[in-house]
Amino acid sequence: MKPIIQVKDLIFEYTRTDAETGEKTVNRAVDNVTFDIAKGSFVAVIGQNGSGKSTLAKCLNGLLLPTSGEVHVSGMRTSDDEHIWDVRSKVGMVFQNPDNQIVSSIIEDDVAFGPENLGIEPAEIRRRVDEALREVGMYDQRKKGPHQLSGGQKQRIAIAGAIAMRPECIVFDEPTAMLDPKGRNMVLYIIKKLNREGITTILITHFMEEAAQAERIIVMQQGRIFSDSTPHELFSDRERIRAAGLELPPAVDLRERVTALGCEIPADIVTADDLIDFITKQPAAAAAE
Repeated sequence: MKPIIQVKDLIFEYTRTDAETGEKTVNRAVDNVTFDIAKGSFVAVIGQNGSGKSTLAKCLNGLLLPTSGEVHVSGMRTSDDEHIWDVRSKVGMVFQNPDNQIVSSIIEDDVAFGPENLGIEPAEIRRRVDEALREVGMYDQRKKGPHQLSGGQKQRIAIAGAIAMRPECIVFDEPTAMLDPKGRNMVLYIIKKLNREGITTILITHFMEEAAQAERIIVMQQGRIFSDSTPHELFSDRERIRAAGLELPPAVDLRERVTALGCEIPADIVTADDLIDFITKQPAAAAAE
């Protein structure tokens, strides 16, 4: 199957001009990056602040255009003007701060904003809005104003707005960074649910426990790809994690500590849910023997 996203030799540079001297400074945020994203996959992108991961995210649906190199979405080059709206209808974006995405004073009107801009028929917009709000558990709140919502609820509305555009892929750029643990868990639950339903999912995050739940993890460092592997491969290599300036997910750290005490836990367990599931099954297994 052809990848939904293809990135080849991508370079993106920010150019700043000093207001007083006129001197230009060039910062290469993404430096010669190449990778593909398979349709229906769940990929996490992690890295320290300034590693280029958020800039990379914005390149994937044409919000930023390559300084050089190419990004293709379903065969369409993001830098081609005639394809830009088709690209953005296929690859949705959800950002860190939901307040930066909410444009209406009524929740259901906000979710309808994207489809309206795509020229969708009103009856179809109504169906999409209702379905999207039900998907994120916010249908009963549809007549409220965003100012009445918590941060986690606002992020769910931002996700609903992306869903209503019926994208094949959604890029989540640190969507839980500003949320409390309850809000984070709910948003991550929705992200995984959408992926199970067939939406290609790209999660930019600095939470290792979130990245561990993806099928594949791309680690960015100084604008380049430092590592591209499965969660098990990545989190089994402490030296690689240390070299990337990252930490182990709590579940992996706990697994290693417990294993060091003599209780062997499978090395492919990298998430808290898997660890809990393994531990709770042990008494039953022992009794059966």
